[in-house]
Amino acid sequence: MQKDNQILGTGTVLVALAALCWGVSGGIGGILLSNGWNAFVVSLYRGAIGLVFVLIWLLLRSQASGIINRRLWFWATVAGLGVAGNFAFYFVSISEGSVAVAATLMYCAPVFVYLVSFALKLERSTPLKWGGIGVVILGIILLTGIYKVGESGVTPIGIGSGLLAGLSYAVFIFGFKYAAKYGSPQAILVIAFAVLVIILIWPSDVSQAIEVFSTPDWLLFTTLGVLGAGLSFILYVAGLNNTAPTVASIVAMIEPVTASLFGVLVLNESLESLQLVGMGLILITVTALSVYSNN
Repeated sequence: MQKDNQILGTGTVLVALAALCWGVSGGIGGILLSNGWNAFVVSLYRGAIGLVFVLIWLLLRSQASGIINRRLWFWATVAGLGVAGNFAFYFVSISEGSVAVAATLMYCAPVFVYLVSFALKLERSTPLKWGGIGVVILGIILLTGIYKVGESGVTPIGIGSGLLAGLSYAVFIFGFKYAAKYGSPQAILVIAFAVLVIILIWPSDVSQAIEVFSTPDWLLFTTLGVLGAGLSFILYVAGLNNTAPTVASIVAMIEPVTASLFGVLVLNESLESLQLVGMGLILITVTALSVYSNN
């Protein structure tokens, strides 16, 4: 029993560290965007550096990877489309609003998972679940200040991109879940990040992408890739194997909280009282929905 508790404790710590890395990476992305870098270039480098990490991980754990399984490739490609959209829309949302708003909107991903599950009849809808979704929508309205057109500092593009980042993450969750039936997490992530790089090369500013190597910001790009994709995904997968889904859902709240604190303390962003109320409604309700779904 003591050994099991130690394993569960270690898993929770790894998931927490992954969420912390993702939160900090949002802040680093905010700095790069404020320095004039294109959101797609920032996303591309985050994913490309992540690809290097997971490729090394796959080489170290190559047995029974399932890398030649066609179904693995299909679902891993779906996961890649999801993570590409998640990275890109997240940074577009930051550029059109703030780190705090973008991170919180992206945290709405479980709501999209619910809606897709309802549509595909994978999960039964209940009044409690719909009530939770309604509370999240209210939180989004308060957080984004959408009722104050032109005054909230968050553009419609920023709001839409933040929600699309959450939707894209939901696509990644579904893709990764089904791909896991046919191969290892290492193989899935290698394919997913390779798909991300291929997709994001097209909308990226090529001249900016090349310029990264000759500017002082290369260190920030490297840190973003290591924390935001390479190390964090490895920590999360390793931790999830030894962590109850309910605990992981709660611990994941570290990401938007960390990103928001980074935005306020480092980037001098500010949130009004109603925005804080909206953020609280979203974080608490989404976490509660996730816990309810996992029980």
